[in-house]
Amino acid sequence: METTILKVTGMSCGGCVKTVTKVLQELPGVDQAEVSLERGEAVVGFDGSKVTRQDMQRAIDAAGFEVS
Repeated sequence: METTILKVTGMSCGGCVKTVTKVLQELPGVDQAEVSLERGEAVVGFDGSKVTRQDMQRAIDAAGFEVS
C-alpha cells in the first residue's frame, strides 16, 4: 500500500471534509482517506495498481474542490 498527501483547497466546513472523504473512499483501490479541514489536506492510503494520484485529483475536482 502507498500513501500520498493531497493539498485540498476550497473546503470551508465539516460537510466539505465529508464530501472529499466520500469521493476518495469510493475510488477502487483507496484503502483509507483522512481529510483535515485545518491542514487543508487529505492523507490517502491506496493500491497504486488500482488508482493513481491523478484519479484522486479528478474525483476531488469533480466534487467542486481543487488539489494544489
